[in-house]
Amino acid sequence: MILLGVDPGLLVTGFAIARVANGKTAIFDYGYLGMQSTETVPARIARFYQFMTEKIVTHKVTHLAIETPFLGKNAQSFIKLGYLRSILYLLSEQHALTLYELAPCHIKQAVTGYGKASKEQVATVMATLFPALKTLGTTVKEDVTDAIAICMTGLGRAAASH
Repeated sequence: MILLGVDPGLLVTGFAIARVANGKTAIFDYGYLGMQSTETVPARIARFYQFMTEKIVTHKVTHLAIETPFLGKNAQSFIKLGYLRSILYLLSEQHALTLYELAPCHIKQAVTGYGKASKEQVATVMATLFPALKTLGTTVKEDVTDAIAICMTGLGRAAASH
C-alpha cells in the first residue's frame, strides 16, 4: 500500500506519501506545492492537478487521505478549497485509489492524543517525529505537518479496515 496524504490549499498544498510493505511503514516523500496569488484560480487548479497526478503516477499511489472540510471565517476560501477537493475526488476515481476522508478532530486525536489540538501542537509532534521539518518556514511547515498527520491517520484507517 502506498498512501498519499494531502492538505490542499490554493497558495500552499502540503503532501506526504507513505509506503507499507512487509509490516513496515515509512514516509518517503513529503513537501509542498507553492503557488502565487497572482496566478489565476484556474491556473492554480491546473498546476494542482498536474502535480498530484505526477505524485500518484510516479509513486504508484494506491490510497488517498484528505481532511473533511470545515467552514471557517471565510466562505470564499471554503468554496475555493472545494475546487481542489473535487480534483482529489477525480484523481481518486481516475486512478482507482481508495479514498479516506478524515475529520480534523480525528486526525488531531490520532497524532497528539487530543482532538482539539492546535495546528502548532500538531506541527510540534510531527517535527519531533521528523526533525528535517524544522528547516521549513512556519506557514509551509504547518501545511506539510498537517499533510503528514493526515497521511499517518490515513494509514491507521487503512490498517483498521483490513
